[in-house]
Amino acid sequence: MIVRRLRSSVSVSTVIVVLAAVTGGDFANAQGAGTAAGPAPPAQAAAPRAGGRPATPPLGEGPWELATERQRIHVTVVTQGLDHPWGMAFLPDGDMLVTERPGRLRVIRDGVLDPAPIGGLPPIRAAVIGGLLDVALHPRFAENRWLYFSYSKPDAKQDFVATTAVARGRWDGGSMLTDVEDIFVADSWYSSEIAGTNNRCCGQGPADGSYGSRIVFDADGFLYVTIGDRNWGEKAQDPSSHLGKIVRIRDDGSVPSDNPFVGKAGYKPDIYTLGHRNPLGLTIHPMTGELWSTEFGPRGGDELNRIEAGHNYGWILVTEGEHYNNEPAALGKNSVAGMQDPVLFWAPSINPGNLAFYAGAELPAWRGDMLMAAMSRTLLRVSFDAAGRPIGQERMLTELGQRLRDVRQGPDGRVYVLTDETAGAMLRIEAAR
Repeated sequence: MIVRRLRSSVSVSTVIVVLAAVTGGDFANAQGAGTAAGPAPPAQAAAPRAGGRPATPPLGEGPWELATERQRIHVTVVTQGLDHPWGMAFLPDGDMLVTERPGRLRVIRDGVLDPAPIGGLPPIRAAVIGGLLDVALHPRFAENRWLYFSYSKPDAKQDFVATTAVARGRWDGGSMLTDVEDIFVADSWYSSEIAGTNNRCCGQGPADGSYGSRIVFDADGFLYVTIGDRNWGEKAQDPSSHLGKIVRIRDDGSVPSDNPFVGKAGYKPDIYTLGHRNPLGLTIHPMTGELWSTEFGPRGGDELNRIEAGHNYGWILVTEGEHYNNEPAALGKNSVAGMQDPVLFWAPSINPGNLAFYAGAELPAWRGDMLMAAMSRTLLRVSFDAAGRPIGQERMLTELGQRLRDVRQGPDGRVYVLTDETAGAMLRIEAAR
């Protein structure tokens, strides 16, 4: 069942969609049945692992030809042999960079994964869901060779204390980064030891979760960084902390003078928005220039947000999800003065990863649609009406049974997806011929 509520606003109306169940009703009908033309996709039924989550079936070698609502697609494996890949970037020569969460930066050359990771990275705390996270190229990478990456930075004296950081290094295409330097280190050092003494509310999760860490450059060369709340949600409303924020900085880490809180007492000047839990997706809409993000809720309440300077997105005071200890949200679920409602939310959770808006020619039926990788083993496609309001959703790639972390449109107009698995892979989607 899909429930929609429309609220008029000065600009585009906000549309909130609640997925009352992940199977059955309209949503199930919108998923689209996949059919194989070539090796059959693996069966999704698998023995549950410890903790109750089904074990991931082997991916197989592909290719697969699958039906979606709007067109048939051809899915191929670019490479396997990746361990929990998290982010990717396309190089000017057609090669690709991929991060692995355990702390390795890899390159795919002419479609082949180089067996040797790129060296020169700083110490990384690879624990729980922390590690080496996103990667992005400087807008003038071809000239200056600056490569940016986000990671979980351990304290030099106590490596179990960590924060979110962004570093850059120069890369000439060889085996090492040079001139590596941190340009941003979040003021959010945290650990399980601290979590045991800070009287957090609401039964929140482990301190090595919720790092955020998506990074993206806009058309003016400013860098946006998502920072999770590290499961200390109270800090998301604290303007003197980076926890639960999106920041905006220059390419050297300095603060733009037009940031919304520059000069405001008690606020860190690099904060762009606040009130986030764990924003694991971030992208610039290629047609509108708008900044969009996806965000984990607690039990339910995962969000899609249009990010606007200076806005407060509500966490931990407002959520469409349920706190782990069943406490009610302090200010309710939505329509709270001073708080920005999501464009979409999902209950139960869909476990959102990164997102992209498709603007290519390879898959014309998807043009203008949002694609979102989800750890609930699906690639979600959301369509919008002429006013920019979401009007439909479709789950795709469910036949493959893989947890998905990242999705990007490549320079060739094809769609690239990373599977968030120990036996991880990069997939390529194009139109079926």
